[in-house]
Amino acid sequence: MTDLRADIRPASKRAVRRRSVRARRPLVLVVPALAGLAFLVVPLLGLLVRAPWTTMPDRLFSGEVLTALRLSLVCATLATAVCLVLGIPLAWLLARGDVPGRSLLRALVTVPLVLPPVVGGVALLLVLGRRGLIGQYLYEWFGVSLPFTTTGVVIAEAFVAMPFLVISVEGALRAADPRFEEAAATLGASRWLTFRRVTLPSVLPGVIAGAVLCWARALGEFGATITFAGNFPGKTTTMPLAVYLALETDPDAAIVLSLVLLAVSVVVLVALRERWIRGAA
Repeated sequence: MTDLRADIRPASKRAVRRRSVRARRPLVLVVPALAGLAFLVVPLLGLLVRAPWTTMPDRLFSGEVLTALRLSLVCATLATAVCLVLGIPLAWLLARGDVPGRSLLRALVTVPLVLPPVVGGVALLLVLGRRGLIGQYLYEWFGVSLPFTTTGVVIAEAFVAMPFLVISVEGALRAADPRFEEAAATLGASRWLTFRRVTLPSVLPGVIAGAVLCWARALGEFGATITFAGNFPGKTTTMPLAVYLALETDPDAAIVLSLVLLAVSVVVLVALRERWIRGAA
């Protein structure tokens, strides 16, 4: 019993010391931290303060807003589906594939994260436009023209949003225990069956988190969309484009649209809160 008490006392003292260290808040760090918090939060509060609350329902349910919102939701969902079909195999290749130049491939995949979206739109236009490297053949052989169409919106959003899915799924694949896959292979399961019944379920939380982030990024895409798909009401005018247009003629409508996008962003972050906490633990 004496030895046990002797062991507990140093442990309790260490815990007290750790709490005291954490309780110290040097002023030189607190002040810029509060300034940074204000820098990020105050502009968002400005939207709430300047919002036309009295006319909010009429503006929110107007034909133009509903059309832009419906188009944004449909295009973002389709872009996310494209990213899932292409991004999950790509993430598996980066995490598990034994291919040369994998580091270079990973860098190329993450380029859209830092590339200005307008540049991405120009690149898509040069490749998939009517005179583009691939687009010219699509137009000549099949009569398919992708720029300035709703399909072009989906392509632009998928191009910008796919890295979010790939990074999330790749991280989940690297953290997954490979012994389960090895056991499935030992029992005679094929590679496709192992991936479908073992690997994919084990990384499903990462897939869901990546898909949600991908969807949110696609919903807020502006630069690549306006460059590659243009701005045609009811056809390519998504919510961010509608905000840009309304800001020039009707600032109150722009605030209402911005609040809708802000609400979607908050919902996404709250939905993924537990994942961020587990990742930081």
